[in-house]
Amino acid sequence: MPGRFKAVIVEADGGSRGNPGNAAYGAVLRDAETGAVIAERGERIGVATNNVAEYRGLIAGLELYREYAEGADLEVRLDSKLVVEQMAGNWKIKHPSMRPLAVEANKLAPFGTRFVWVPREQNKEADRLANEALDGPEGVVVGGPAPVGTGSEDQLSEAQRPGPAVPTPPWLQDAPTTLVLVRHGDTEHTRARLFSGRTGADPSLNDDGRAQIRATADWLAPLAAAGPTLLCSPMRRTHESAEIVAARLELPVTTDDGLLEAGFGAWEGLSYADVVKRDPDAFATWMSDPARPAGGSGDSLVSMASRMEQTRERLLETHRGRTVIAVTHLTPIKLLTHQALEMPLSSLFRTEISPASVTVIAWYPDGRAVVRLMNGQPSGELFGGAGVR
Repeated sequence: MPGRFKAVIVEADGGSRGNPGNAAYGAVLRDAETGAVIAERGERIGVATNNVAEYRGLIAGLELYREYAEGADLEVRLDSKLVVEQMAGNWKIKHPSMRPLAVEANKLAPFGTRFVWVPREQNKEADRLANEALDGPEGVVVGGPAPVGTGSEDQLSEAQRPGPAVPTPPWLQDAPTTLVLVRHGDTEHTRARLFSGRTGADPSLNDDGRAQIRATADWLAPLAAAGPTLLCSPMRRTHESAEIVAARLELPVTTDDGLLEAGFGAWEGLSYADVVKRDPDAFATWMSDPARPAGGSGDSLVSMASRMEQTRERLLETHRGRTVIAVTHLTPIKLLTHQALEMPLSSLFRTEISPASVTVIAWYPDGRAVVRLMNGQPSGELFGGAGVR
């Protein structure tokens, strides 16, 4: 079959339920001229992170290319900005677990391969294969003959298997990229514990919220000497909070859409108690299923986690070795923290991020993260008292 096709497209995806958690990949090889599927494959790979699963999907797609269409022009499409930019040589590969996978992918990719980022909705077939592999009893989904040698570790000889990576202590590495995550101050919605996301009303800070942020800005003032970058979500409450920090630290403010709060669909503007009363089953399902969209049409935790992963990688690359103060919202801060700690999405509701609180995460050059502070408040309100909302 090699030489039969003039140009082909590989679509690849991978995912982990828990990050790290049970993981699988999907890969599709198409005739570029007709769009017809030449071969496809999905495989469950055990416990891994999203990024490792995405690389495994890429490798499987390149193996399909070698098996069925070697010599054809090749375009590879993925919805992982991280993998696309790393394979294109624009971003460095920091995490030791991904370096051997990237090396393998580069060996398989023919000269002139085009790596293209596509939105998730344009990568549904590869995503379907990954999910079917995760959910199926065999853990493998194949369309067309299975390629020989999928790169799975259980097929490697003992001599071929990589030994465990020996981590380099943080103090022996170059300067980390540090995110100082500040939640906006109180609004009337915050005080009433209403769902208040990107698709609902956009309330401003109240007097308490402005006082909270002024105290936090005073607390952060020594950071000004490091020349940090100050970013904020474009919503009113975060922009107003960032302006207070900017005035105290004498910094310009830049808005970043990646820091937006989740959307909560039909629940926008309602309290938790209202939602539980009106639709208890939907609320309970949302609490237990990270793939369930909030309020029927809002963001799921899975989609939000993907967005925050992309935002994190972009910030780490753009501001490498520097400090970034990011004024944002409850959900983005929780997700960034849980991703740094490699905790499952199911644990997201077991942490608290109070208004005007500060969470600090440092990412080192080898890709590892250290959470230095979580939910820190200059007022010292750390025990869930009346002043903590």
